[in-house]
Amino acid sequence: MFSDTELKVITGTSNKPLAEHITGFMGIDLCEIELRRFSDGEIFVKICQNIRGMDCFVVQPTNPPADNILELLLIIDALKRSSAGRITAVMPYYGYGRQDRKDQPRVCIGAKLAANLITMAGADRMMTLDLHSHQIQGFFDIPSDHLYTLPIFLEYFQSLNLKNLVVVSPDIGGAKMARGYAGRLDAPLAFIEKRRPRPNEAVSLNIIGDVSGRDVIIVDDIIDTGGTLVAACKTLAAKNPNSIYVGCTHAVLSGNAVEDLQNAPLTEVAVTDTIQIPENKKFPKLKVLSVAELLGKAIRYIHNDESVSALFVD
Repeated sequence: MFSDTELKVITGTSNKPLAEHITGFMGIDLCEIELRRFSDGEIFVKICQNIRGMDCFVVQPTNPPADNILELLLIIDALKRSSAGRITAVMPYYGYGRQDRKDQPRVCIGAKLAANLITMAGADRMMTLDLHSHQIQGFFDIPSDHLYTLPIFLEYFQSLNLKNLVVVSPDIGGAKMARGYAGRLDAPLAFIEKRRPRPNEAVSLNIIGDVSGRDVIIVDDIIDTGGTLVAACKTLAAKNPNSIYVGCTHAVLSGNAVEDLQNAPLTEVAVTDTIQIPENKKFPKLKVLSVAELLGKAIRYIHNDESVSALFVD
């Protein structure tokens, strides 16, 4: 077991505010590193403190651009070459996670390649939040800790004192997540039948379940273009619900997502700070919840060789 003085949290540029919130909650300082780019764009990483034999946690979501995952790999390599005792890659958002299978001829499996790169760079352990596909944990040949934001969203939605609730999955694939929320909120479950004619385009068809006159909570793991959620909200709005709230972990918000969500027939979109949201992507209906405390507790549990699953025991 490592001592408390042997714990180091390191971060790149992809979400430094989150790393600062994590270390603030834990009562420690971020490890000092030098991270800069040469004139041709190459990334240079140097660890500026002694980390020999220490327990190191690299907080770096790997959302686009690709420099974010490259920063992670270079930081891990620098730590390994500096004789770190253990290196844990903490990826609040696991980029390329949706490329998890070969669903058509001659395509890559980006989620597996990313896992290989992180392992080969020298990571001894990985930690992430709300993977798009749980089986991605099997892509890693190192221990993995898959955390859930469900307790964070539950606390927030319960604070709203909504009545006559129904939890809705925007597609059949999200049924397991929605069922978890429905059980803990003591609410019925509904589904939206959806088809996707092409990537980043969704068409909602039918609602399976009763939403009329109810406060609706839609739960999902990723908002990318927002097409699925906007289509779901339009389908639900036609059934005259009392309100429509959205809870989604990872706010990618690409393309016209911000404008489309702001204009959609919904009350509020609650997301987390697993991905740093720039000011130009924030809008009045957006509510950002922090995962810093959850990640800080998980880091401390791993550091002390305690059970991380204890975080999610009711």
